[in-house]
Amino acid sequence: MAAFRRGCARWQQVRFLGTHHYDLVVIGGGSGGLACSREAAQLGQKVAVLDHVQPSARGTAWGLGGTCVNVGCIPKKLMHQAALLGVAMDDAGKFGWSIPGPVSHDWWVWLRMESAQAHFCCHVPQKVKYFNTRGSLLDRHTVRGLDAKGTEMTLTARNIVIATGGRPRYPTHMFIHAWTEVMFGIFNKVTFALVKSHGQNLSRMEDCGASVYVGLECAGLLAGIGLDASVMVRSVALRGFDQQMAQLVTGHMEARGTRFHWGCVPTSVEKLPSGLLQVKWTEVRSDLERVEREDTFSSVLWAIGRVPETTGLNLPQVGVQLHPDTGKIVVATDERTTVSNVYAIGDVAEGRPELTPTAVKAGKLLARRLAGQSNQLMDYHSVPTTVFTPLEYGCVGLSEESAESRYGKDNIEVYHAFYKPLEFTIAERDASHCYVKVVCDRAGVQRVLGLHFTGPSAGEVIQGFAVSVRCGLTYAQLRDTVGIHPTCAEELTKIHITKRSGLDATVTGC
Repeated sequence: MAAFRRGCARWQQVRFLGTHHYDLVVIGGGSGGLACSREAAQLGQKVAVLDHVQPSARGTAWGLGGTCVNVGCIPKKLMHQAALLGVAMDDAGKFGWSIPGPVSHDWWVWLRMESAQAHFCCHVPQKVKYFNTRGSLLDRHTVRGLDAKGTEMTLTARNIVIATGGRPRYPTHMFIHAWTEVMFGIFNKVTFALVKSHGQNLSRMEDCGASVYVGLECAGLLAGIGLDASVMVRSVALRGFDQQMAQLVTGHMEARGTRFHWGCVPTSVEKLPSGLLQVKWTEVRSDLERVEREDTFSSVLWAIGRVPETTGLNLPQVGVQLHPDTGKIVVATDERTTVSNVYAIGDVAEGRPELTPTAVKAGKLLARRLAGQSNQLMDYHSVPTTVFTPLEYGCVGLSEESAESRYGKDNIEVYHAFYKPLEFTIAERDASHCYVKVVCDRAGVQRVLGLHFTGPSAGEVIQGFAVSVRCGLTYAQLRDTVGIHPTCAEELTKIHITKRSGLDATVTGC
C-alpha cells in the first residue's frame, strides 16, 4: 500500500497551469476514448484526451491505450497463441516433423517480444491534444486535470465523454495476508505481471473465478505453457453465456489437466515461511453440507470481475447519475448521461458489453453525432465475441437459455452437431468437445437467433457469420450456403439435426 499512499501524496502538491477550451474533452485514453477522439479530430473538432493510470497497491501501471492494449486482449491473445504453439509441437511428430530434445517455454523471450510490440499498438491520434493527467468534472463544461507532479489545469468543452473503463474487483469478504504476494492477481487481466514477477518459478497457480471469461482464459494459457493451474468456481462458469457451451469449454480444459474446484468459496490466503501461499476455502455441497479445504500454491490470481473507474471523477456532484448496484454511469441509447452534454462509452457505461470493439464503435458513432455528421446510434444487439480458452468458444446472438426465456421452449428450434476437425485426426486429438449449435425461431422462416461454435479459430469463424446474423440470417439460407471444404466452419452450413428429434448429432464421414 506504500506505493499507493505515495501516489496520493503527490496529488496534494498542486500548481496551476492554465485554462483551455475544446469542442470535445475525453476522459480516458483506452480503446473507446481514443477512437472517439480520433474520429472527432478527423471531423474538424478541437479535441483533448486526459488519461492517467493510478498504480495499484503493488505499483502496477501502464501507458496510453487502456486495458485492452496493455494488459488485456492483445497480450492475452499473444499468450494464447504461445500456448497453441505448444500443442502444435505436440502434434508435429505425427505430421512427420522431428523435434529433438525436450520442448519448454521461455517466458522471458516471449515477454521481450510482447513488450516490444506493445509500443506499436497505440499512439496519440493526430490533431488530438494529449494530457497525461487525472481528470475530474468541476461542472458540466469544465474538466480539472491534475498530473503526477501536482500541476493543475482546467479545460472547458462543449461536450465531455467519460471513457475510463474499469479496474479489477478486490475480494473483500476474506482475510488475505501479504497482499504484495497476491496483488497482481487483483488485475484480472494482468496475468502477465504475475509471471513477470515470479518467472519460471511460478509452478502452481490458483485462479479464483470462472464466471468472467478471463479467469478461464488465464488458467488455460498458463496450463498451455506447462504450469500447474487450478480454477476455483463459486457457481457456474461463463455466466451469461450458453451453459452447454460453457460446460464443453471447461470439460476440454479438465481433460487437458486443469483442475476445477466447483461450488467453492475462498476464505483466506496466507503466506507461509516457505514462500508458498496457503489458500483455504469452503466447498458448498448442499444447503446443509459444507466442507472446509486448503491447499498451497505459488501464486493466486483473482478473476472475480471488474468495477467501473468512476472514483474521483466528481460525477454525482455535477448531476451524472450512477447505477446504485453496479456503480456504472447510467446512459441513454445515444450514450448521453443525465447531464445533457456529458456522455459515457465502454465498460464504464451501464448495460453495455464489456468488449473493446463495442467501445470503439460506440466512440466513433458518438463523435460523428457530436460533430453533426450523423444521427446513427450504436446497435448493441447481436454483438459477437469469443472466449480464447484452449478450445475456443465463439458466439453471436442469444444463448439457448435466453432464447427459451424470451420465446418459449416450444417456439425455438435448436440445430446441433458434434464434429471432428480434420487437423485432429492425424494428431489423434480428442474432439468430443467440438460442437456447433444454431438456435432458431421455430415459426415462419426460422430466423437464426443465436449461433455457437467451439473449436479451432472460433473467433475467425464467428466474425463472418455475425454479419449474416445481423442481416437476418434464416436457417434455410444457412443450409443453402456452400461450405468451404475442408474447414470447421463448413459444419455450420451442413447442420441439420435438431435437439427435438433426439437423433445422434455426431458428424460422420466427409
